[in-house]
Amino acid sequence: MNSTTRDCKDTDRLFEDFDNQPVTRLHVFALVVCGLGFSFDLAEIAFGNTLSAVFSAPPYSVGSSELSVLLASVYIGAVVGAPLLGLLADRFGRRPVLSGIMLLLTVASALAATAASIGALTASRALGGIALGAYPPLMFAYLTDILPAARRGKLAVASTAIGYIGPPTFIFLVRSLGESSPLGIEAWRWGFWIAGAGSLLCFFLFICLPESPRWLAMKGRLPEMEQALEKFRRSAVMLASMPPRPGRKDAPVEVKDGPVLGRAISLVALYFLSPWAAVGFTVLSGAVLVQKGINVRDSLFYLGISTLAPIFGAVFISSFVDKMQRRTFLVVCSIAMAVLGIAFGGSNEPWVLITSGLAFNLMVTLYMPVLVLFATESVPTLHRAGVTSWAWASNRLGSALVPLVLLPLLVNFGGLVMFSAIAVTLIAFAVFVALYDRRYLPRNVK
Repeated sequence: MNSTTRDCKDTDRLFEDFDNQPVTRLHVFALVVCGLGFSFDLAEIAFGNTLSAVFSAPPYSVGSSELSVLLASVYIGAVVGAPLLGLLADRFGRRPVLSGIMLLLTVASALAATAASIGALTASRALGGIALGAYPPLMFAYLTDILPAARRGKLAVASTAIGYIGPPTFIFLVRSLGESSPLGIEAWRWGFWIAGAGSLLCFFLFICLPESPRWLAMKGRLPEMEQALEKFRRSAVMLASMPPRPGRKDAPVEVKDGPVLGRAISLVALYFLSPWAAVGFTVLSGAVLVQKGINVRDSLFYLGISTLAPIFGAVFISSFVDKMQRRTFLVVCSIAMAVLGIAFGGSNEPWVLITSGLAFNLMVTLYMPVLVLFATESVPTLHRAGVTSWAWASNRLGSALVPLVLLPLLVNFGGLVMFSAIAVTLIAFAVFVALYDRRYLPRNVK
């Protein structure tokens, strides 16, 4: 047996050990830290929704072009940040880059909170976008690396449940402050200050986490890999390991290494189609409600209620995400969102707005984590952060285009036309997922 064959078999056994490990207290700590960071990431994104309502009404009432650029700026920053930081994570490790993202987000939040003009706020949002664009794919890359495969989907989605607490918390915070200005600081500025403080806390927490043993192994840094593995071994077991039964459909399998260009192109296209619904609703639903004649305070109430759905949705999906094909799940969710979006855009009835808004956000909750898992599991470990971050950059590019394309549709033709355009992208997404090449997928995600 030559050394290459022996090395391949050793690597296969190593991956099998990673996939079959028990869930320890250290795994749970990593899930909580990633979820907490995700909550501040999502809160910053959700501020786009709040800002669209605040700056669409007096005393600001900025023009549609300025508002479009403000809302798009965070995604423009993300187009740069996602691929750049993803490549750095593949080269230098997941943990140091995730820590750096939290530190950058702290600085950007402070700049946004102290912005003296719409231009300064736009610039600070673009800076924050560099961090916001990279965090989700790198978080999922890290969790995919360290979590046992048989429980990977359930645990990763459970971590996002923590993250989804962020948006409603900050939206209700801004709404509760109303027109008051504690310490002379406007309500929306307080949101940025609190998000910045939370991001700083996450910076220190990420420093306490071990690096991915799987990534260290692929880099040939075996002594450091053993140190990282020993930290997991010494940690108290929370859930016993689940070795796969022979022939089990969801048996964990490391996707085979090889050319990644085809996977990258496919994922870029897939990710580009995904934000038109998720981001379009998140960013522009506040402006839709204001256009319907609903005041800013009541609009924030509707938005806050609608953002509660992801918390319960993430808990719900975590119970069966590893038992259902990712592909089927994504197709069903995208079709459901198309229907719900049209209902939201075409109605003025409060109960319809609340119900469809809740349901739409619930579908987004089910849709985005499964999409990221679907993408992450289809890329080999060595290229995982880089490829998925480049793909995520196309998501952020699409997100940057969302307000620039959809806001004029809303202003000129109304919410129903805007949500009809969103529905078209969702149907296209469903078709593309159905046609995604099965050769790029391990058995448990087909």
